[in-house]
Amino acid sequence: MNLINLVRQSGVAMSICLLVAACAKEPAPEVEFQALQVVEPRPEIYADFTLTSDLSGLSDNQKEMISLLIDAAQIMDDLYWRQTYGDDYESWLESIADADTRRFAELNYGPWDRLDGDKPFMQGVGAKPLGANFYPKDMSKEEFEQAYLPGKKGLYSFIRRDPLGALTVVPYSVAFASELKTTADLLRAAAKLAESTDFASYLKLRAAALISDEYQVSDMFWMDVRDNDIDVVIGPIETYEDALFGYRASYEAYVLVKDLEWSNRLSRFADFLPALQEGLPVADEYKWETPGTDSDLNAYDVVYYAGASNAGGKTIAINLPNDEAVQLSRGTRRLQLKNAMRAKFDKIVEPIADVLIDESQRKHITFDAFFANTMFHEVAHGLGIKNTIDGRGTVQEMLLEMSSSVEE
Repeated sequence: MNLINLVRQSGVAMSICLLVAACAKEPAPEVEFQALQVVEPRPEIYADFTLTSDLSGLSDNQKEMISLLIDAAQIMDDLYWRQTYGDDYESWLESIADADTRRFAELNYGPWDRLDGDKPFMQGVGAKPLGANFYPKDMSKEEFEQAYLPGKKGLYSFIRRDPLGALTVVPYSVAFASELKTTADLLRAAAKLAESTDFASYLKLRAAALISDEYQVSDMFWMDVRDNDIDVVIGPIETYEDALFGYRASYEAYVLVKDLEWSNRLSRFADFLPALQEGLPVADEYKWETPGTDSDLNAYDVVYYAGASNAGGKTIAINLPNDEAVQLSRGTRRLQLKNAMRAKFDKIVEPIADVLIDESQRKHITFDAFFANTMFHEVAHGLGIKNTIDGRGTVQEMLLEMSSSVEE
């Protein structure tokens, strides 16, 4: 199905094939294999599910804007491939003769099974590099740690070797200058079609962020975007792919349509955050920070996943921005991806419940309960402290590659 054409031609609904995996969207554990095990490709573990969203209330400009945002998201998909595998991924995919193996490689963005400890499912590829394609393959942790390299821990750069073999920092905005300029142009074109002036401003700020690697201003402004029916999360965001240090962010995108009815039902829960922080059952020094009070909680339908959000199991809820300064100042926005949650509920939760839960208790297995469980998981991301109590830096900086796993 050509989703972009569907958006342009239909004012009633859209659908996209979602591949749903029986897992949460968490980083694969760092696994040491004494003898590298090659597993079989298994595309059958993913279930097809058609995501739908009612577009009947959107204007022609809004529908055209969605298609531009999808175009921008597709560029994020290309950049993520290059971050996780390499620039030659397209020719590599074309070289895979077996259809099942190629499909599984597409789902995993490479030849390693993300739902089985990143074990290779193709002969001869070796173990997945812990640093993906963010670092030189021959670089050790010790070489990195000993190198005098200002900015080497930055979220938005690669580590490469210069002509003399020394480590050097290459900003994403330099490595992907052409692609990011095209993405920025698409966001600016979408801004001209936006009916929300705040959302239009955010799109222009995000466009500027993509070509400068400076994201904090756009993150701050995104916290104020509340009156838009369409939303987009785009750029280098999560650091799961960097299993070597957890420093470097991967490109991803979500194109979203707000579910107004469900959002109205959820809005009251965001007001509970300060009280929940105060009530954490830990010593006072571990809850001295106060989450920003501008936190937002809404429900959306996903109409497009790209990049890191599309690799393996699909994300069903988002808590952003990740920037600790933004979280302390303004809070976070929690986006519940309702149609994707429905996919996992129908294809995973209910079938498992039919096997494990006594028949007399199955009436309690409801979508509303599953939705609420996921929602409060996201609420919890905003609790606790973002900075260490001894002033040594942020919690994320101290936990390095373990940060995402511990946080989850």
